[in-house]
Amino acid sequence: MAKEKALPPVVARMWGREAASRRGPRPRLDLAKITSAAIEIADTEGLAGVSMAAVAAQVGVAPMALYRYVGSKDELLIAMGDAAIPDPPEIGELSWREYLGLWTRANRDFLISRPWLLSVIRLAPPLGPASMRWLDRALAALAGTALDEGEKVNVATTLTGYALTDATLVAGLVLGGPALDEAGVISAGDYGDMLGQVIDPEGYPALTTAVRAGAFAGGEGWVEDADFRFGLDLLLDGVEALIRRRT
Repeated sequence: MAKEKALPPVVARMWGREAASRRGPRPRLDLAKITSAAIEIADTEGLAGVSMAAVAAQVGVAPMALYRYVGSKDELLIAMGDAAIPDPPEIGELSWREYLGLWTRANRDFLISRPWLLSVIRLAPPLGPASMRWLDRALAALAGTALDEGEKVNVATTLTGYALTDATLVAGLVLGGPALDEAGVISAGDYGDMLGQVIDPEGYPALTTAVRAGAFAGGEGWVEDADFRFGLDLLLDGVEALIRRRT
């Protein structure tokens, strides 16, 4: 039997699987308190305000004391990224399609509510208990379908990717993409107009047609619920077709 690979320290701590030391005084800190302090800083100052020194000051310890719980800033970001995720919606009596529509929207919405998460969740694949609870709930919603377990995971991953993409677009256009926003050259209201000024009809004939038809007019289309629902329905229609083929 192959030997189990040791869990990375931050993963073990997130799941409460780290062996407790029986020596010395009881620690005055734990990972939950540290991540809570880091999340508070990120919510008020953005991710740029999160540092080991800032978090240490928030919890009232020296920065080196944090390294007993998180080995680096990246580990801290991974832990706080999971801790900031709310519980997924309950399934209740919803059908798989109704639930996954609600699930994807809720996924998108909590990312928009904390835009700094968009950077943090790219550091590592989802490994924490909160993110795994979302996956578990999506798989449970698909339990009565004819999809195999791998297909169920792929459905959840695809919908997660859609929520992430939409949240990233909304954050860039509405909340302000850092580079372009600082330069004062883009906002949700002028995106389509900007494209109209730079697109070359010879090099981009199909895109030019779309721009001239007003497909990007105002730029608000991506942040309206109807547009989000349009893309979501495309994905759920595909899942429904796949389930029909399997049955």
